[in-house]
Amino acid sequence: MDFTLTEAQRELAALTRKILDSSDTPWLDLVKSGVVPEQPDEFGVLEQCSVLVELGRAVSPAPYLPTMVAAGALAEFGTPEQRDRWLTPGTVLSVALQEAEGVLTTVPFAAEAAAFLVARGDQVLLVAAEDLEITSQELVDGSQAGTFACTDGEVVPGLHPDWLITRYTLGLCAFQLGITERALELTAEYARTRVQFERPIGSFQAVAQRLADAYIDVAAIRLTLWQAAWRLSEGLDADAEVATAKFWAADAGHRVAHTTVHVHGGTGIDMSHDVHRYFTAAKRTEFELGGATAQLLKLSAAL
Repeated sequence: MDFTLTEAQRELAALTRKILDSSDTPWLDLVKSGVVPEQPDEFGVLEQCSVLVELGRAVSPAPYLPTMVAAGALAEFGTPEQRDRWLTPGTVLSVALQEAEGVLTTVPFAAEAAAFLVARGDQVLLVAAEDLEITSQELVDGSQAGTFACTDGEVVPGLHPDWLITRYTLGLCAFQLGITERALELTAEYARTRVQFERPIGSFQAVAQRLADAYIDVAAIRLTLWQAAWRLSEGLDADAEVATAKFWAADAGHRVAHTTVHVHGGTGIDMSHDVHRYFTAAKRTEFELGGATAQLLKLSAAL
């Protein structure tokens, strides 16, 4: 297993960071630049994860993850008619994977998506947004989602919901890695420059220990993410590895998020401050598609 990033990964990450740092319309510019490719299978799992890490670092609202997962599924399993209609550059797609009392809920980017892949039993349905009554939702980090009922749609032949769940979960882990990496960088910088009792607070043992623990937690998220991504990219069974990666993204992500807020003190709970954006994004990602306990149950089943 080789964890060295490929040239394509490095170039995509650099281009994504450049766009996110300068663009007022990141999704459009990601599409125009080719980061969102015209053909969904142009980039593999590893390249997509590299992009998602950068999106996490910027806490970007670009609908990259659900669009790439849905587009990848249609590219591999969709009928020619489904691919022709929906796999067009810039088209936002989404996935509906969480159900409560018969209603699909917290569906990402529901207001922007042109169509949805809906998990229904052991099948996946393709449903156009225009055929649904969508109620908007606002998640804990302010991101937009939606809820709707869906009982009918076009079956995507041969596509099982587990295919979507595995890849979406992996994408969440990559996004969480970016969030926690950047949150730790901001916290370390604050600890170097914030002075109390005529000393930088980072020189106090308790603060230094929290930062050291956060460094180890981010490293664990990184290691388990790339292990799972590599196995998936090689066509190997990755159920246990994806569950392990999501466990660390949730469990370690929780600790890093709270360390970020605690070290920043009052600044960390100011909802208008960047630090709070990272905290709420990390908390949403922690619980989306199941938190740490849920992943342990999946891991037990996989083993």
